[in-house]
Amino acid sequence: MIVGAGPGLGNALVTRLADAGMRVAAVSRRGGAGEPDRDGVRFYSCDATIGEQVKRVFERVRSELAPPSLVVFNVGIWDRGGILDISEELFEQAWRTGCFAGFLVGRAAATSMLGSGGGTIIFSGATGSIRGGAGFAAFASPKFALRALAQSMARELGSKDIHVAHVILDGMIAQEDDPSEDLLQPAAIAETYHRLHQQSRSAWTHELDLRPSSEKF
Repeated sequence: MIVGAGPGLGNALVTRLADAGMRVAAVSRRGGAGEPDRDGVRFYSCDATIGEQVKRVFERVRSELAPPSLVVFNVGIWDRGGILDISEELFEQAWRTGCFAGFLVGRAAATSMLGSGGGTIIFSGATGSIRGGAGFAAFASPKFALRALAQSMARELGSKDIHVAHVILDGMIAQEDDPSEDLLQPAAIAETYHRLHQQSRSAWTHELDLRPSSEKF
């Protein structure tokens, strides 16, 4: 179940998991915008900042496909602005989208997995998860909070067979038609997410960072 399916990483995750033989629920605000379901992939519409919608989409996926064994939270907004320029509305919306939605999706995923034998929950982070840059207060604040949420969930749920991982994407993600090795390639990120899901419970990764070889850090 990919919450935040769409251009770039979202689509790459859907493709990689479907290629691995998994039945994939691709969840976004637009729900595929009329795109027909294809082999192994079904599209769902959901505003992840609204608790009732999150609850309903998990119920639908469970009923129409199966209880999800892997849930990826890949939702966020990228808003840049100086601290004197950020409106109250923008800051709150950034938090609701980047953190509160993660809580709603994470809680629903954990509830489902506790009743179906466990699974994997992966949160997509960013450079802003560990460093707040000038002009990025509205972006970094929810990313910091999402990282804390992932840590708390991992410590609470690990013993219950739920693997919670947080991936720091430290660099710009390429567009689907840009093969530059100076950018994070969506397909390469998706491959790593799939490997996280396949890890033995005797050696789980909680946090890892991904960046192109040319990225300074």
